[in-house]
Amino acid sequence: MKWALKRHCSERDYIMFVIGINTGLRISDLLKIKTADLKGKKSLKIKESKTKKSRTIYFDSIYEEVQEYINSNPSEWLFPSRKGDKPISTTQAYRQLVKAGEMADITSIGTHTLRKTFGYWHYKTHSNIPQLQSILNHSSSQITLRYIGLTEEEERESIISLNL
Repeated sequence: MKWALKRHCSERDYIMFVIGINTGLRISDLLKIKTADLKGKKSLKIKESKTKKSRTIYFDSIYEEVQEYINSNPSEWLFPSRKGDKPISTTQAYRQLVKAGEMADITSIGTHTLRKTFGYWHYKTHSNIPQLQSILNHSSSQITLRYIGLTEEEERESIISLNL
């Protein structure tokens, strides 16, 4: 997917994807970020538009890539539209992800895929549902498990690995 975004879309779309899968932000919150918000910074405190809760997002693991992009981006918006002085729309973000997905032979992709990818890999790496629930601002661990699609997969794996 990263390759397809770089090759068939733009650096803007690639960075949008990278930040999305590394932070778990909703696309609506991601597109509101301004260049100045991240210039020279490894974290950003935001208020999520859906939950109205504050959250600090960290960019340590992708800091160099993000800063390089920021330095080449003259717009005040991190993800500028080509139409005027505003960020791209969620519809345009969706179009670019679908376009790259087609090039990478990924048929089921959307803007929310970035957030779900973050959730899935965070859980696979840390196996800490309460922590992930807090990061994603979910009201219950059941919602978080269903959200990342692991309950059915984990049940299957646990049954298959059982050898009595």
